[in-house]
Amino acid sequence: MQLLSVNLGRPQPVSYTDQPDGVTGIDKKPADGPVRVTAPGPKGVGASGLAGDTVCDMRHHGGYDQAVYAFAREDLDDWERELGRSLPNGCFGENLTTDGLDVSGALIGERWRIGSVVVLEVTSGRIPCRTFQGHLDERGWVKRFTRKGATGAYLRVIEPGEIRAGDPVEIVHRPEHGVTAAMQFRAVTTERELLPRLLAAGEALHAETLAAARKYAARYGG
Repeated sequence: MQLLSVNLGRPQPVSYTDQPDGVTGIDKKPADGPVRVTAPGPKGVGASGLAGDTVCDMRHHGGYDQAVYAFAREDLDDWERELGRSLPNGCFGENLTTDGLDVSGALIGERWRIGSVVVLEVTSGRIPCRTFQGHLDERGWVKRFTRKGATGAYLRVIEPGEIRAGDPVEIVHRPEHGVTAAMQFRAVTTERELLPRLLAAGEALHAETLAAARKYAARYGG
């Protein structure tokens, strides 16, 4: 398991975002050298966990629980076959493009050591948005991405440091609850009856998902 690339976004003006200034950093490109990774701060204040990476919409992106976004090269390859087009590393807005790692199947609270120092922890899957659809320019993209459910994973920073393309990725902690990033994604999108099951992951969950799961369980049981 390894990093194929570490991808950074620069602000670009586009026609498809609802940001007031009309810019987005979703189109990320592989970095040439090492990239510093740190916890960025709370949502709405902190942006990306990667130095040099731009988060333009801090209403929905960035912060402790969404400091880093990872997506598997294997899933990009699958989309290439389905869409009939090239999808370079970083084009899904992912900071980390991985090889040999089941990113969507990663457990909430699972920890990865990247290189010799950095440790990241899985918090949730990625919810597709209007900007993502506009960036890929694929009709019905949000529905297609949601239906497939290969969501990738957001991660928080446990141990900061530097990472670069080619670094090994090691799973150093794997919880026993069975709640994956893909399950979390389904629970907050198409299968809300799964929300109470997410509570088994506890505080490792993205804070907003944890609050939603508790509210659902209190109202409907489970």
